[in-house]
Amino acid sequence: MKIADLGKLSGPVLVFGGPYSNLQAVTALREVAERSGIAPMHVICTGDIVAYCAEAAATLAEIRDWGCTVVAGNCEKQLGAGAGDCGCGFEDGSTCDRLSAGWYAHADAQIGAEDRAWMRGRPDFVLFHHAGLRHAVLHGGLSDISRFLWPVSPEAEFAEELALIRATAGPVDRVFAGHCGLAFSRIVEGVEWVNAGAIGMPANAGRATTQYAMLDEGVTFQELSYDHSAAHRAMVAAGLTQGYHEALLSGYWPSEDVLPPDLRRVSA
Repeated sequence: MKIADLGKLSGPVLVFGGPYSNLQAVTALREVAERSGIAPMHVICTGDIVAYCAEAAATLAEIRDWGCTVVAGNCEKQLGAGAGDCGCGFEDGSTCDRLSAGWYAHADAQIGAEDRAWMRGRPDFVLFHHAGLRHAVLHGGLSDISRFLWPVSPEAEFAEELALIRATAGPVDRVFAGHCGLAFSRIVEGVEWVNAGAIGMPANAGRATTQYAMLDEGVTFQELSYDHSAAHRAMVAAGLTQGYHEALLSGYWPSEDVLPPDLRRVSA
């Protein structure tokens, strides 16, 4: 396991997840950070730079040029290893599992050897201090990089991950995570567990905007507006028209089979 310690950070820290090959979203968020005077050292990505959308190589190049800290997501792990699938943790045979074959093959064809080596060098786990509190950043979980922890997941599942974090790195006050694509905050055993959400795909709530987290005196979730129409057009031009292209416009995922029942829409 690769662990990176960023030391003590002061001032605003921007945490985001799931760029998902969405170049327009990454460019827009970088502009937000630069307008706000947030240096790359104070920007952290929870992983999965490359996924659903069309511009895998360009998105990765933008992230690397930005110079922010990136935690390895399952897509980084799989692409870095030359694996044949995304390792997202979707149930075998599910709609999400079947759809992933298309976008992963598209991304796999764009990523070269040097970028894969860079992916292999990403830390699995990041630590930093901020405002007197100790923070940890990971992708899904330490038990499983592709573990889905949802706003409605049982507290015991969060507690399992916290126990592994403490065993690996000692006590922490706040955890930032990603993977599930939904921004939320939970208090478990006195620790705030924050999912920063995903900037590359809407949160299945009927809005084209996406979300990220801002840490200052506390954590707030911010909406990211970007040129989602351009991202949609890029997917169509690339032939990625299995459903995620429409999600960029509608704000609704093409399948909810990965979601717990309590988070699914009552009607279409």
